[in-house]
Amino acid sequence: MTILPNSEPERSSGYMMRGLQGRVIDAIGQAIVGGRYKPGELLPRESELTEAYGVSRTSVREAMKVLSAKGLVEIRQKVGTRVRPQELWNTFDSDLLAWYHAQGLGEVIMRDLVELRQILEPSAARLAAGRASMPNLHRIETALAAMGENAHDHQGYAASDVEFHMAVYEASHNVLLQRFGRLVADFMHLSFNLQQHAANGGADFTEDVASHGAVFAAINRGDAADASDRMLTVVLEGKRALIEALTKRDKAQAQELAEAALREARTQ
Repeated sequence: MTILPNSEPERSSGYMMRGLQGRVIDAIGQAIVGGRYKPGELLPRESELTEAYGVSRTSVREAMKVLSAKGLVEIRQKVGTRVRPQELWNTFDSDLLAWYHAQGLGEVIMRDLVELRQILEPSAARLAAGRASMPNLHRIETALAAMGENAHDHQGYAASDVEFHMAVYEASHNVLLQRFGRLVADFMHLSFNLQQHAANGGADFTEDVASHGAVFAAINRGDAADASDRMLTVVLEGKRALIEALTKRDKAQAQELAEAALREARTQ
């Protein structure tokens, strides 16, 4: 799954963003995350929302149920639908990550996710070293082989890299870590998209393949401590690449603004 789809794919949150109802959810979700509707405020009345989005009352009600399940709103009979405090939002919902990014607020969440990955992924690798079954090891090794085959193909590498990390989470045999891994998948796709844009299409992930190979080797021989250390190295390298991509993007945007200002000055 890509983070900012042009169509209507299945989100890792488990909800299919589909049709008019999906667009209502997406639009109101972004409006809440972006601050148009602030915590504590009531959303417009149901009749106003049906008119604004051109949908039925049933679609609006279902959309509110989905947003409520994500922790964004609270529905009260005879009162209305109120935006909940931000600390009560379901931050681990991948739709929220997409909405933060769409509203230009993704970097803060991405930073926090990188820090959380630094804590959890080495632990997942440590558990995998002691718990991985033969099918688990086969899945990790297959993903690693695909990474090697796609070392010069940014899009192909992104898919196989995500699969590698999901396979490690699965091999931990910890249900909560596996659930977190679904969010990591969305985060990693977003990171790769940013890196691809910054690299202008160029890609060489040969060294990264070797780093992931060291993780697999440690898990395969049951060395929990080394598996943890090797995975931390992989996460930190990904963090470095993400920071570099964000820096390049910010510089490019600043350059575009400067050039636009110069063109405007010349026309005056």
